[in-house]
Amino acid sequence: MSPDPSSFSGVESREVTKVAALDIGSNSFHLVVARIVAGSVQILHRVKQRVRLAEGLDDNNLLGGEAKQRGLDTLKVIADSLKGFEPDSVRIVATHTLRRAVNAQEFIEEALQILPYPIEVISGTEEARLIYSGVAHTNHDTGKRLVVDIGGGSTEFIIGEGLNPLLLRSLQMGCVSYTQRFFANGELKTKAFEKAITAAEQEMEPIEERYRRLGWQRCIGTSGTIKAICALVQKEQKEVYDKPITLKDLKTLMKQFIEAGHIDQLNFPEMTDDRRPVMPAGLCVLIGLFKALKIESLEYSPAALREGVLYQMEDELHNSDIRSRTASSLATRYDVDTAQAHLVLNTTITLFNHCQKAWTLSHPDYRAILGWAALLHEVGIQINTRGVQRHSAYILQNVDMPGFNQAQQELLATLVRFHRKKIRVADIPNFTQYGKEDVYRLIVLLRLGVLLNIKRQEDFLPDFAVDVEKCRLSLTFPPEWLPSKPIMTADLEREKGYQSAVGIELTVS
Repeated sequence: MSPDPSSFSGVESREVTKVAALDIGSNSFHLVVARIVAGSVQILHRVKQRVRLAEGLDDNNLLGGEAKQRGLDTLKVIADSLKGFEPDSVRIVATHTLRRAVNAQEFIEEALQILPYPIEVISGTEEARLIYSGVAHTNHDTGKRLVVDIGGGSTEFIIGEGLNPLLLRSLQMGCVSYTQRFFANGELKTKAFEKAITAAEQEMEPIEERYRRLGWQRCIGTSGTIKAICALVQKEQKEVYDKPITLKDLKTLMKQFIEAGHIDQLNFPEMTDDRRPVMPAGLCVLIGLFKALKIESLEYSPAALREGVLYQMEDELHNSDIRSRTASSLATRYDVDTAQAHLVLNTTITLFNHCQKAWTLSHPDYRAILGWAALLHEVGIQINTRGVQRHSAYILQNVDMPGFNQAQQELLATLVRFHRKKIRVADIPNFTQYGKEDVYRLIVLLRLGVLLNIKRQEDFLPDFAVDVEKCRLSLTFPPEWLPSKPIMTADLEREKGYQSAVGIELTVS
């Protein structure tokens, strides 16, 4: 009997948002497609492609053509799964290899011809935070947990409790980079394993004491490398990944690898052909971690970076934006004059609202980053009031900023760098995600927001009119205001010359 067409007529439909997260990793590219319904992230589809992008990095951190082409070819395959997605429903993050590659911009520009979505190069700390978010949202337990993710070029370590990461670190060691260093010829000798394990322990030296002191009740491993190691260790178990693995298990597996003698001889049914070349290196990294952090046992979790990206997208769609919390934290840490910051913010956003349409400032990041720049432009004042724009920019460029990708953080630092004094166009970086003229205009708006509130008085600035064209900005004040403010008039006159450097004709009356 066929179902009655009216069977679901009484079922209330809910708002559903379809989203996708792509992780451009050093070893593999991972795509996860999900839907967000009733505040829940439900995975619909996964695509995983082995690329080993990190193999293409030479000693000068130049990404070679062959590896770059593998990456671009893989993006063409993935593009089919993203057809029809709206721009704000897809997030693409790139990790260690593109963080290090000096020609990463070239790869990103070519990738944008394949996928019409921004590619965000995220910091190691941001990668660690997103990994923890993915695990925390899919593993319920009490107490502190240590999360470890071994990637192709870097390994992330996070101690957290509940949904909150407490300690985050990313180190430059991974299964692809260690394969190149210690197992390039494919031979599996005891000495090579010992060197690789020692190298991992040496990398851990700066952080091991702090991690052990904070402690944890449960250790969780993510990533394909740890998944494969768990499958090999637990191959006799009925439920693979159900039992934690120990250092003894890992040493037994290492002995089996050494007995095989060569990577090509690792004929384990649980090991895929594309995973085989990097398994010995990944095992060495994990053994090094066990020894350095004195890990007793480790469990595997399938959730990782891309799930963390999805949950952040859900958070940004329905809850508070973590970037706002980051900006507030920085303002507190560097003792920002919040009253002055809000004066600058209000004026800057007022100018943005007037200019947004005429200057086609349509990117969704612009309003928020301009606002954060207004709030944080004086974070460097504790260093020295002279050159505050340089000090503030340095802090914003180098401090850990959870929720900000590399391009967003760079744009924020750039706006703050030029909020006063001369605008040196040659020092303004080129962005893939943001237009050059747009960046110039955002700088102009922040500068005016700062300048017009230079007296730091709440009732100083009167209402004023704004008239804007493509390359011209006119400010009109009440008739008697400027004549009674000779210093402000002189400041605005000088500002006309500064803004001409970025092609804006400023007129004031």
